[in-house]
Formats: sequence, structure tokens, C-alpha cells
Amino acid sequence: MVRVRKHKSDRIILYAILTLMAIGLVIIYAIGPMRANLLNSAYGMSYESDYFFKHHLLSVGIALAVFFAAFKLFPYEKLHNIAKPLMIVALLASVGLWFLAEIHSPLAICELGACRWLRIGGSSFQPAELLKLGLVIYLADFIATKKQEGTIGKVKDFWVPIVTVWGLSLFLVIVKQSDLGTGLAIIAIVLGVLLISGISLKQYLAALAVVGLAGVAVIVSSPYRLQRVFTFVGTGDNDSSYHVENAMMAIGTGGLTGVGIGNSVQATGYLPESINDSVFAILGETFGFVGLLVILGIFAVIMHRILKVSEMSADLEARLIAVGMFAWMAMHVVANIMSMTGLIPVTGVTLPLLSYGGTSMMFISAGLGLVMQLSCYTEREVIKNEDISSRRGLGGTHYASRRGGTRDSRNQNTR
Repeated sequence: MVRVRKHKSDRIILYAILTLMAIGLVIIYAIGPMRANLLNSAYGMSYESDYFFKHHLLSVGIALAVFFAAFKLFPYEKLHNIAKPLMIVALLASVGLWFLAEIHSPLAICELGACRWLRIGGSSFQPAELLKLGLVIYLADFIATKKQEGTIGKVKDFWVPIVTVWGLSLFLVIVKQSDLGTGLAIIAIVLGVLLISGISLKQYLAALAVVGLAGVAVIVSSPYRLQRVFTFVGTGDNDSSYHVENAMMAIGTGGLTGVGIGNSVQATGYLPESINDSVFAILGETFGFVGLLVILGIFAVIMHRILKVSEMSADLEARLIAVGMFAWMAMHVVANIMSMTGLIPVTGVTLPLLSYGGTSMMFISAGLGLVMQLSCYTEREVIKNEDISSRRGLGGTHYASRRGGTRDSRNQNTR
């Protein structure tokens, strides 16, 4: 017999997240003054030496608050009530950013020709990050509903809505915000949930083919993206290869155990975006190969536990949310590390929970908080005549073999 009863959450996920956040705080504390000094001398800014650390500390605090709110304060059963409104708000925010950028409003923050942030008071907000979380929740709810209706894979009822939302999201992010990295995350999220949605292999392969062709078209039609590809294959100019060469130099300089906290050379101005997209290279320079292995191991633990939550959830919607979060995080981690080590062209994606940036950390923490909540409702075997109440106080997440289940199985079994 299989019962789904609330039990303790998977604390390993929480401990791994806190460890990564702590490492991020240490590295921003070490290189933040270098970043401030560089901006002050090069652009005439007036940043205080601890500016970036204070802001990153605030971002971590907000991210943790959002994480525990998603974990404890917002019941998973109510997600279906906000799935569609959240997706609409996320799309409208991106459309609003596009409009404000077109009229050159000061509310749209543009850097290096890309407008990706909205100015809200004294802070900034990146609508694309809300879009990723909105997609995870909306697609999980939508596919679970279609599964109940028996219309999975139907052109009108299933594919038209998905392709519309997917296509509009990619248009707003890749074309209007010039953010290919976020576009890759959106693609990964959709392909991830489609993989376990119940569509046929033929339909899934067709979706892959369409995405591949669209990706080639986006790269070929964009000179700077094409230049990155040329740089990757070794035919680009020296300027375009500067970023990846310095990233690899930083990792190489770190050697086995690193140069130590506060001794980074690349962070003084040689490596672009040292506190954001290039933080993996700085971590390699600071902590060395051993340090990078530890960080990769922590990411691997988080990924594994998310997949376990998906595997052991009786509810299809819960499984889809977990898989969507896995795809989101995995794409960011893999793309960031591979671009910093020269295995793929530079994509400009952050390293989750480590890179400087409040919006990204906040929304990925919200998604991970949902996964933590879902880990309280994984399936477990119950031996006949076993006194369940005697084991409810035990720590850890009780995993057991998955037995299928429906979208409403969690609610039915916990009453």
C-alpha cells in the first residue's frame, strides 16, 4: 500500500542552498571592493568599497525570505489559482519593458544595447526572471489539466496554447531583450516538462527539431551572436575571445587550491562581469580545482534531490514543477560553466545562488522553496498494520517507489 502523508521536508536541499549562498557572500565580499574601484576609476562612479557586498547580502536575505514563504506560507494546493494570472503578469511585465524601452523611458534600464531591467524606485527588476518562474508553474498546471481531460498531444487543445506562450516568451526575451541566456533557460524548462508530459516521442522530436532550426536562425540573424560562434571555433577576432581567455586564465591560475580569498587578479578589471556571469572563473582562481569540485558537488546534490522529489511525487503537477525547476537550474549551471571553460560560446547566464544579482536569486529561490514544500508529500511504502503516527516525527524525507497517481492524489490521500 502507498500513502501520501505530510512528512518532514528534504533538509539536504536547504543545507545545500545555504552553503552556496554563503560561498557567494564570501566571494562577493572579497571581490566587491575591486569591482567598485574599477567602476569608480573607469566611469567616474562613486561606489563605496562595501557597496556590492551590502547589496548582495540584502539580495540573499530577500531570497531566503521568498524561499521560506514559498516553502511554508503558500500552500501548493492553491498554485492552480495563480498559474494563469502569474503567466499573464510575467508576459505583461516583459511587454511593458519593451514599450518603455521603445519610448526611451528612464524606467527601462538599458546597458550595452540591451534593455532587460525595469527601474522600480531605487532598485531594479528583471521581468525575464519572473517569466521563468511563471512558465514552470503555468506549464505544470496546464499539462496536468490536459492530462485529466485526455487532450495531451492534441493540436488545438494542447500544442496551440503551449507554442503561443513559448513563442511569445522567446520573442520578448531573445529578440526584444537580446537575452539569449534566458531564452535557453526558457527552452530548457519547456522541453523538460514536455519530456514527462505524456506526448509521443515523435512529437517531442519534432519540437526539438523546430527549436534547433529556430536557434540557428536566431544566431545567424544576429551579428554579435554569430561573432561569438566564430570566436568559439577559432576564427573570431582577438577582442571577441578576450572574455573566455581571461576566464580560463583565472581558472588556470587557481591551480589545485587557489590563490586565496582577496588575492584574485582577474577581478581587478581583466575579467568582464567578474561578480555576475564570470563568477565561476573567479571561484576557480580563489579556491582552485578542489574548491570548484566542492561547488559542483553541491550543485549535483541539489539536482539529484530535485529529481528525487519529482520521481516520488504522486501528483503529476508536482512532478512537472520539480522537473521544470531542475531544467531551469541545470541549464544555468551547465551553460555558465561550459562558457567559462571554453566548451561553448559565451552565453551570459548567471550561476544560480552564487552570482551577484537580486532578481535572479529571488525567483530561483521561490521555485526551490516550492520544491522543498513538495518534498513533504513524496510517496512512501506503508507496511500493513504499521502505526504511521509513530514515524511521523522522524527526520528526513521518506522516499519510496513511485506508483503513478493523479493530479488530485495528494489531496485525496492527505485528508
